[in-house]
Amino acid sequence: MSATDAVTESIDGAEERESREVRLRIPAKAEYITLCRLALTGIAQLREIGDDAMADLKLALTEAVSNSVRHAYGPDGDGHVAVTYELHPDRLGVEVVDDGAGFDPDEAPSFDGEELSEGGLGIAIIKTIADELEIESTPGVRGSRLRFVKNL
Repeated sequence: MSATDAVTESIDGAEERESREVRLRIPAKAEYITLCRLALTGIAQLREIGDDAMADLKLALTEAVSNSVRHAYGPDGDGHVAVTYELHPDRLGVEVVDDGAGFDPDEAPSFDGEELSEGGLGIAIIKTIADELEIESTPGVRGSRLRFVKNL
């Protein structure tokens, strides 16, 4: 039996699809964000995911990883970002962790005149897309964790 055909047997003998987890650790550089999206596309082939849901997942993932790449380690990008994909029969979870500078997850996006500034917009987008969102980060403390779940 191949990994994609793996099933687990429940106590009553009925078959259930197995949950999957894939971990990826990338350098904190923008050129690796595409690799994160490709990994998401690959793991998503194991479940029926609609085009709209997949587009939402890619957007949320891109925003989450971009935040870590752009803000956690400063302009030199000297660090890593860990991405964990959790595929379940009814949902897909994504966790993005870095060891960079923390931030205030409750800070609202700010306005520069009448224009919305870049800060905080990515998290606002993820909140709109995700069915669940957890953020662990504190200004002045190293490391941030963002995890979102999209029901399938």
